[in-house]
Amino acid sequence: MSPETTLITSNVLSSAHITSHSLLTPTIKVWRIYLEDQGVSTHTVKAFISDLNLLATYLPPDRSLGEISTSELTNFLNWMQNERGVPCSPKTLARRITSIKAFFRWLHQYGALIIDPAEKVPQRTVISPLPVVLTPEEVELALEVADRHRRAAKPDARTYALFSLLLNTGIKKGECLALTPNHIELEGPSGPFLFVRYASPQNRYKERKIDLPEGWVEAYLEYRTQYDLSERVFPWSQRRLEYLLEDLSVETGLAKHISFDMCRWTCALDDWRAGLEHEKIRQKLGISKIQWREVSMKLERLAGGS
Repeated sequence: MSPETTLITSNVLSSAHITSHSLLTPTIKVWRIYLEDQGVSTHTVKAFISDLNLLATYLPPDRSLGEISTSELTNFLNWMQNERGVPCSPKTLARRITSIKAFFRWLHQYGALIIDPAEKVPQRTVISPLPVVLTPEEVELALEVADRHRRAAKPDARTYALFSLLLNTGIKKGECLALTPNHIELEGPSGPFLFVRYASPQNRYKERKIDLPEGWVEAYLEYRTQYDLSERVFPWSQRRLEYLLEDLSVETGLAKHISFDMCRWTCALDDWRAGLEHEKIRQKLGISKIQWREVSMKLERLAGGS
C-alpha cells in the first residue's frame, strides 16, 4: 500500500474520530467511504457493507470496536450457518469471512485497534466451477470461419471484428456494447489501442488501454466501411451479438457455445500461458485485486490442466 493511501486512510479515521471506543455501525459507514475511494467495485462495496451490517445487527448495539472478540466473530459465523434460519451457501459464507477480516484488518493497520479480533478467524475459500474456454485449435478454426465471411462475394467483417476483438482484449459484454469509435485509437505512438472508458467515477479503476493487433485493425477498417459505426462500434442489441457468436459456434462445428464470457476467459488464459505478468493481466481485465484472487486461482488450474 502506498504512503499516500496510508496517509489518506489515517486522515479518514482521524477526521471521523474512529478509535477502539467507537461503535460498529458508524465505523462501517466510514469504511464504505474508504472502499469507494480505493476504487473497489460497486457490487463488492455493497456486499461487504451488507455483511458488516449483518454483524452489527447480531452484536449488542452498545458494543465498542475494542470489545469485539474473536469468539464473538466465530459465534456470529456459526449463527449465520446454523441458527439464523436463512440459507448461507459456502460461497456466501466465504465472502462474509473475507468482509469481516478485511474490515478489522483495516482498523488494525491504521491504529484504531491494537489487536485484530478477526485475524485468527479461519478463512474459507470456495472457488466456483472452472469456466469453459476455447482451445488454441478451436480458436484457429473459429477465426478461419469468421474470416471466410470477410472474403465472401458480399464481404462482411462484422463477426471477425467482434470475435477477434474479444479474444485479444478480454473485454466484458457491457464494455463491448458501450464502445464508440472514439474508444479506438489507430495511430497511437506505441501502436493502435482500445481505450475502455466508464461514465461513472466509481468505475474509474476499470478504465484501461489495451493494445490492438494489426490483424484486427485491418479487419476493423474493412468493417467500418460496411456498417454505420457513427455512434457505436457494434450498433446492435446484446442479443444480436450473442447470436453472432452462437452462429459462429455452429458454423465451426463446435460443441461449445462461444460467448462473451468464454472469449474473456480464453484471452486471460492465453496471456497467462504466454507468461504475461499477472498484474498486467489483472489490469487488462479491469478487475480489482480482491476479484483477482479467485480469477488467478482459476487461471492457474486451467493452465495446469492443459
